[in-house]
Amino acid sequence: MRRTGTLILASLLGLALGGCGSAGERSVDASAAATEFERLLSSADFKGLCAALAPETRSELAESEKTSCAEAIAAQDIPFGGAVRKVDVYGRQARVVLESDTLFLSQFRDGWKVVAAGCTPRSGGLPYQCTIKGG
Repeated sequence: MRRTGTLILASLLGLALGGCGSAGERSVDASAAATEFERLLSSADFKGLCAALAPETRSELAESEKTSCAEAIAAQDIPFGGAVRKVDVYGRQARVVLESDTLFLSQFRDGWKVVAAGCTPRSGGLPYQCTIKGG
């Protein structure tokens, strides 16, 4: 009985530390969220794009442009990224590398949301330069 309790506790601890689902499942979910963001971008669904953004990113974008999120995101030069090439998941954070863009996502209760988009790597170990990003 003691060993069963220890196994259950270890399993629960693993779920608490790793989020819901395995790394592979989270990777697939993050990839699907990025693909949906790209679909919304290609169809110019600006309200949908705003819904796909993390709350802080959505707020920062609207505040910096002093307009609604939909109008602000329409004014941004976000490149169409194309197909997913690579997904890196670190707990509740993910980097999704597309053919010509990189998205950063965070996992929320209602799924993966885009924290930064239009991101390009910089040399010298500097952080990515992103068109849209949260604070």
